[in-house]
Amino acid sequence: MAEQPDWVLTPRQFQGERAALPEDRSVDRSKLPILAAGFVQALRDAGVEVPIGATLLYVQALCAVNSVNRSERYWCGRTTLITRSEDFMTYHKVFGRYWVGAEFDDAEQMTTTTTIAVDQQDEDGAEDSTGGDDDEAEPDITMRYSAVEVLRDKDFAEYSKVELAELAHLVSQIRIGGAVRPSRRQKRSLKRRGQPDLRRTVRRALANDGEPIDRAFRKPSEHPRRVVLLLDISGSMEAYSRALLRFVHATVLARGRVEAFALGTRLTRLTREMATLDPDRALTNAAEAVEDWSGGTRLGESIRSFNDEWAVRGMARGAVVVVLSDGWDRGEPELMAEQMARLSRVAYRIVWSNPLKATDGYAPLARGMAAALPYLDEFVEGHSLRALEQLAAAINRSAEESPGSGGFPSVLSS
Repeated sequence: MAEQPDWVLTPRQFQGERAALPEDRSVDRSKLPILAAGFVQALRDAGVEVPIGATLLYVQALCAVNSVNRSERYWCGRTTLITRSEDFMTYHKVFGRYWVGAEFDDAEQMTTTTTIAVDQQDEDGAEDSTGGDDDEAEPDITMRYSAVEVLRDKDFAEYSKVELAELAHLVSQIRIGGAVRPSRRQKRSLKRRGQPDLRRTVRRALANDGEPIDRAFRKPSEHPRRVVLLLDISGSMEAYSRALLRFVHATVLARGRVEAFALGTRLTRLTREMATLDPDRALTNAAEAVEDWSGGTRLGESIRSFNDEWAVRGMARGAVVVVLSDGWDRGEPELMAEQMARLSRVAYRIVWSNPLKATDGYAPLARGMAAALPYLDEFVEGHSLRALEQLAAAINRSAEESPGSGGFPSVLSS
């Protein structure tokens, strides 16, 4: 193993001798967030996978320590950025090149893809920046980490492998409840409204000498409607299908009564594969289950298979059906229109998410998309994390809350 420089301390030495370490005057403390972002990018360029959450933790750790000597920077990064032992040596080498051998005069050029905004404000908020001793008055650094905001609006087609891995965590934070449907069963109403519950009222009256002072009520119980996700995995959707599969996986895990299918040249059910807790394993299982990944596009025939085998038998009856597709179809548009009409008669609502909808000048002129349009309740984008948040909101809406009714009003107003 290569001999470590004298400025690299062991964790025990780091805790016991940090007060005796010389301060590294070559680093401007106010530039630490920018330099840290550049260091993380250098690690990624060297093949180390660093999640965005770890980057934020690293910057917070650097801003929290009292001094800026090299050993503190070394162990702050070692404990927050590295999760695999095989990356230790790579981290050691990159740290030596970046923090020791690098020139810090042009720090802004060291970061290209990670955006960090740093606010510096005096504690009293009113002193002139020229007054006081700079060595004694350290700025209160308030950091707003905007990398997540950048990813929220970034097109999935432009995501790197590291960003796609981070997407699994970000998508899991989207709240998907779904519309509810009334049940025949009754439940106790905590408020004095609903139908009178005579049996419970009589029981309470027996404890009050027969006087019905405390009356009880009941109301119909509600159950979440089933959500059916139909994901297009054809070749035209290759740039988006894996990112959208993350959304499908998060939805299956987030709530009950969710079914997932892949649409290509054939129909493939993916509910069992998506029920795996590990998102990477779920994607691997889905890839093994689908035989026509990135193949042809036969949306109309796939939706007909879904209608024949699952929808009319009860799976889509009263459900919210979500189609994730760009609408390209090699089949006849008449078949697509016929099958979408069948589906609309049994489904509670149909929401179509199209990644191409965000493109400037886009019009739903593809044969499959144009044929399906009259039967949609909502037509939304699907190219980014923010678009998926809007899709989740569309899934949660009831028919009464929909922007339009019958398809065209909500579609054309989107």
